[in-house]
Amino acid sequence: MAFRRFGKSLLYGLPLGITFLDCVGYVARVDGTSMQPALNPVAEERDYVFLLRWGIHNSAVERGDIISLISPKDPGQKIIKRVVGMQGDVVSTLGYKHEIVRVPDGHCWVEGDHTGYSLDSNTFGPVALGLMSARAVAIVWPPERWRLLKNELPRRRRPVQVAKANYYN
Repeated sequence: MAFRRFGKSLLYGLPLGITFLDCVGYVARVDGTSMQPALNPVAEERDYVFLLRWGIHNSAVERGDIISLISPKDPGQKIIKRVVGMQGDVVSTLGYKHEIVRVPDGHCWVEGDHTGYSLDSNTFGPVALGLMSARAVAIVWPPERWRLLKNELPRRRRPVQVAKANYYN
C-alpha cells in the first residue's frame, strides 16, 4: 500500500516539478568574482540565487537586471551578468574593439559588476537575446545574505543613448 502511494505521488509530482523548473525557475550556485560585490562578495563563499525563467523572452528584462545566459564563447557554460544596454541603445565600452557601440536589434549588452575581472560583452560583444535563460531575483543562500536583487545600474555604466522604441512589443 505504501509503495502504491509513493508511486502515485511520484507519478503526479515528477511532471509538476519538471514543469516548475522548466517554466518558472530554479536555484543555481554563482561561481567566480565577476559579479562582486552584488554576488559572492567574499571570494571564498558562494551565493545561491533563484533564477526566474518566467517571462525572460518578453518585456520582463530591463537595464540593470542580473540575468543568466548561455555563454557566447562556450555554449556548454552558463554565465551570470548585468544587462547594461538593450537593443537600440548606444553604450560606451570598456576595452572592446570600438569605444562606442549601438546594440543591434535582437541583442543586449551585458557586463559583470567587477570591472576588469569579467568575461562579458566587452570581450565578446553584444549578446543575442535568445541566449538569455533566466533573471536572478533573489539570493537564497547563505541565510545571512537572503535578499531580493535590485535592478541597479551604476551611473557610470548607463547607456550613452537609450533606444526610443520598446523593441520587445
